[in-house]
Amino acid sequence: MNTLIIRKATRVDLPAVMDLIRELALFEKAPEQVTNTVASMEHDGFGEHPVFGLQVAELDGIVVGMALYFVKYSTWKGKGLYLDDLVVTATHRGKGIGSKLFDAYLQEAKSIGAKQAHWQVLDWNTPAIRLYEKLKASIEAEWLDCKMTEQQIILYPNH
Repeated sequence: MNTLIIRKATRVDLPAVMDLIRELALFEKAPEQVTNTVASMEHDGFGEHPVFGLQVAELDGIVVGMALYFVKYSTWKGKGLYLDDLVVTATHRGKGIGSKLFDAYLQEAKSIGAKQAHWQVLDWNTPAIRLYEKLKASIEAEWLDCKMTEQQIILYPNH
């Protein structure tokens, strides 16, 4: 049958999305770092004030991929869309599903009038890097990723 549908996610998709997130964390060798929950995602993505958008890839009725994104803002460029994660389950990689999810993400960027589409990729994730190069994306090495954990935020300013 092999019917692939790329669509906006619903609350019902969240358990499958969490499975994809856990699979991605295993792939990135950091499964213990996943602290998000279906309940948090339901509140944050489908509550009164959603803070993210989510597309899923459904193959024959089963969610096999997802792209999660949110609006960002650049003082230099204006509104942009940040792709936090794009993941396709291991058994379905290499079939063009990731490209179709990326297309849906870029369509969302166009629909909101984004001036930039932005995301990150691990420097050792060569399949993803190859995909982004094939899609003619710019891969920049000059910017360093900075972040604070929840604990660091709570303790700030404690310097």
